[in-house]
Amino acid sequence: MALRMMTAAFALAAGLGLAATGAALAQDAAPTTPGGKAVLARQAHYKDLGKAFGGVNGELRKDAPDKAAIAAGATTVKTLADGLPTWFPKGSGPEAGVKTAAKPEIWTDAAGFAAAVAKLQGETAKLQEVATAGDLDAIKAQVRATGGACKNCHDQYRAPDQH
Repeated sequence: MALRMMTAAFALAAGLGLAATGAALAQDAAPTTPGGKAVLARQAHYKDLGKAFGGVNGELRKDAPDKAAIAAGATTVKTLADGLPTWFPKGSGPEAGVKTAAKPEIWTDAAGFAAAVAKLQGETAKLQEVATAGDLDAIKAQVRATGGACKNCHDQYRAPDQH
């Protein structure tokens, strides 16, 4: 009898666990709308951008930075920044139904957003240039300028983290 009750309790718990997992999977299902897909693609691009920029910063903190790694990272940062304007198609804001930190001002202040993006693109081009030349002091200064351009855009067009 006790074994039968334990088996029934286990089956019930397993069934509830599967039902909860199914519900969670349904909520986390990939978006099907173009806007929702754009949000996920944008988030992936930003992760790549952060990883590349973080790699450059990480190299600069080393006693003997790898200039080739810095140059490669700076090239990735520039390439991603060059593509950034395409990451925000209409319909990929909060209305896409996917959690995003993109503020509506990206679309309502398109000229301001374009100017902020252009500033970032200019700074990443300079970063790539100085990284290719290999002058560590110039690279460090340009990393600060590039980070400032990132911050400027985030301050205006990205919602603060809600942790």
